[in-house]
Amino acid sequence: MEFKKCERCGSFFVTDGDVCQNCTPKDRLDLQKFNNYLGNNNISDYSANNISINTGISLKTVNRFLSQNEKEA
Repeated sequence: MEFKKCERCGSFFVTDGDVCQNCTPKDRLDLQKFNNYLGNNNISDYSANNISINTGISLKTVNRFLSQNEKEA
């Protein structure tokens, strides 16, 4: 485990994830919205700005999800 800064709220915490315990439920909900959007839309709609506008997820969080998807691919 590492001492990290939460990607969502900026608080410091100790865990293996990217977000603190307080932000984990919000992050899971946003990830579900993100995945649903990608699954239901054309590849031309995959710009971070379009995803953010159409899902209500912050642009910072969308960019984080996109970078995680690139790392996993």
